[in-house]
Amino acid sequence: MTRSKLFLSLLLAGAVGSVSAQSLKDAKAAIAEERYDEAKGMLQRLVEKKAKDGENWFYLGQIHLINDKVDSAAYAFNQGVTNAPKEKLNNVGLGIVDLMKGDKVAAETKFSTAVSDLGRREYLPLLYVGQAYVKAPEPDYTKAIEYLTQAKAKNQKDPDILIALGDAYAGMGESSQAFVSYRDAEYLDESLLAPKIGQALISRRAQAYDVVIESLTKLSGENPDYAPLYRELAETYYLSSLKAPEDSYREINQKALEFYQKYLSLTGDATVEAKTRYADFLVYSGNYEELKTVAQELANMPGVDAKVYRYLGYIAYNQDKDYAKAAEHMNTLFSKVEQERLIPRDYLYAGLANLSVGDAEKGEALLKQAIENQTEEDNLETEIAETAFAKYQDGEVEEAVKIFRIPAVNPESDYYFDANYFVGLGQYTKGSRLVSPAEGEEITPELGVQKIAAAKPVLDEAIKSFATVIATEKEDVKKKYLVNSLYYKGLSELALDGVMYDPENAKGLFVDSFTQLLQSVQNTELPETTVNSYIVDANNYLGYYFYLKGETEKAKGHFQETIKVSPDDEFAGQFVDQL
Repeated sequence: MTRSKLFLSLLLAGAVGSVSAQSLKDAKAAIAEERYDEAKGMLQRLVEKKAKDGENWFYLGQIHLINDKVDSAAYAFNQGVTNAPKEKLNNVGLGIVDLMKGDKVAAETKFSTAVSDLGRREYLPLLYVGQAYVKAPEPDYTKAIEYLTQAKAKNQKDPDILIALGDAYAGMGESSQAFVSYRDAEYLDESLLAPKIGQALISRRAQAYDVVIESLTKLSGENPDYAPLYRELAETYYLSSLKAPEDSYREINQKALEFYQKYLSLTGDATVEAKTRYADFLVYSGNYEELKTVAQELANMPGVDAKVYRYLGYIAYNQDKDYAKAAEHMNTLFSKVEQERLIPRDYLYAGLANLSVGDAEKGEALLKQAIENQTEEDNLETEIAETAFAKYQDGEVEEAVKIFRIPAVNPESDYYFDANYFVGLGQYTKGSRLVSPAEGEEITPELGVQKIAAAKPVLDEAIKSFATVIATEKEDVKKKYLVNSLYYKGLSELALDGVMYDPENAKGLFVDSFTQLLQSVQNTELPETTVNSYIVDANNYLGYYFYLKGETEKAKGHFQETIKVSPDDEFAGQFVDQL
């Protein structure tokens, strides 16, 4: 999807060759309406009949780029250079290939060659270079405006120059200048839809999705057969769904799916390339159920792009919960697809899958790369955290802990304290099971030594994570997690203390945590029943410890505090009577 967007606007402009004007015009019209398979057929026939016409090779190369076939595009551009060396557009095309591969220096060299020695009225290479920088994987809007301004100086009458300038200014966040450029393009040709769409998308960048939807809906009513409008509606509804309340997210996201399906029906394109672009949209919009159907179709189609492993991997992870299969598919994707074609979300799911199958080192490295590579449109750190939360809620606690460890070691993360709290909680749960005697086991100091040794690494991690939360000065974090963290840190320390197995040698590791808990528990918004249960547990554990150490008055005081909130507590009652 990203690459089809990258070159969509490049395909809307250009000169018409004198020999094959009508045929090339028809191909460009099909491209403008995103009927790419139809345009590809026309252009293939054109290059067979008129191999010396360099423009035909240039547009054919652009179709290959839209279909994410970079090698095929490079072949077409090279054929254009060989057959029509005077046509400079194919050098622009080769520069775009370099730009897609991340080789900016090589791209600039080819662009410079393409725009050198231009005639007084020759401006198309400048226009296409400017558009390339606007739509590049890493846009350079300053360079784009530099080239487009030169193109405008040579031709004041081509609205495509103004549309491209509008796109560049919009990308820079210069909404007013973008609007003026789109408006001026409309003045030159009122029949064009691109500047009208551009004006609507200014509001999309400002997340005013209702405004965009209203504008695009109006345009689609006036131009019901113009397919690109429905793709833009699909993408806008998807972005809108991300900001919607949870109870309306699915409904809005479904509209995005319906508009993309409408777009496909209007283009009439059922090729493997069109299905692949549809699958890309489903990936970005998170429609994994539909993606599963499409991916299974693609997997059985000849000539399918290796990106199919992306779709299969995402489905295995999100839908089937088959983490081994997900890791297999994602690792295959990484082995078969060039690095520049990978997207940040690939690193996300490859990381999650490898974590889940036990390759923690590889999984963590991939997740860190996902965060490092994410663009402004991605929010992978949130996705990582939400994945961990969902797994925790679904009872996949160990899987959740593995994922939470990523933000838990990054103090700059918005989820730093949440992640540490849930790592602590998950590891306490696991550690308390490890330290507890199995049914029928005789409780002895020797058994305690074995159990505690097995549980210690897990419980130590829990204690460390809770300590991170407890140490914060952030009031919102303390209000949310402080009391719980003190309680479970105390329980983790209690498990390591060996009180259950060898009470006479208890060290009191938990005393400080439970003492702090009793000091903090009145300033919490936890339910009263939870607060009371924490007070009872803390006082009973402290009372028992002081009883063991012969500090009778301290022990009695704690048991009496228990009885204040729970008069029928049998454990505290027995000790109060005895003491």
